[in-house]
Amino acid sequence: MHIAVAGNIGVGKTTLTTMLAKQYGWETNFENVDNNPYLDDFYQDMKAWSFNVQISYLHSRLQNIRNIQNSGKDVIQDRTIYEDAYIFAPNLHSMNLMASRDFETYFALFRQVEQLLQAPDLLIYLKASVPTLVRRIQTKGREYENSIRLDYLENLNKRYETWIQSYNLGKILIIDTDKLDFLENKEDFSTIIDRIDAELFGLFKNE
Repeated sequence: MHIAVAGNIGVGKTTLTTMLAKQYGWETNFENVDNNPYLDDFYQDMKAWSFNVQISYLHSRLQNIRNIQNSGKDVIQDRTIYEDAYIFAPNLHSMNLMASRDFETYFALFRQVEQLLQAPDLLIYLKASVPTLVRRIQTKGREYENSIRLDYLENLNKRYETWIQSYNLGKILIIDTDKLDFLENKEDFSTIIDRIDAELFGLFKNE
């Protein structure tokens, strides 16, 4: 079984992935943010490095998916390959931070890769307002993320909402993290567990 957690920068994907893996005994597959060789340069000069950083992510995520599908285990993944293609790359292009020919080359490559993929059994989408995202980014303390512009986060949020509304590759669970504090509040985390159980196993919580 393949579970994937999607959402904007700072929304809590890694935290929830860790907690759910412990709860269900799933293997984890984390996004290798700090290992992307272009990321620091990208945040310093997005226009110069946008194509490089997206190609690097496409390669690493494809490798991750192949590892998940070949493992024969239940795996929960932090961020999906679809987010790069339908949110981050188009957003960079629309902000004139990625040249049209680079975006077209990237997306054509993704469409070829997409044909080889099997969608997650369940996609968990974490949503949050920009103020919530900023607060959590500051708490994480990653230097390169602290330089992210507010309009960049806002544009990503809009694209996430558009993508999620059209997502039809499998089961999806939407969690508003403005209203749930699953890290600090055990009842909030239990609510998420109940909703996951309902999606995966048909176990509905009694109201």
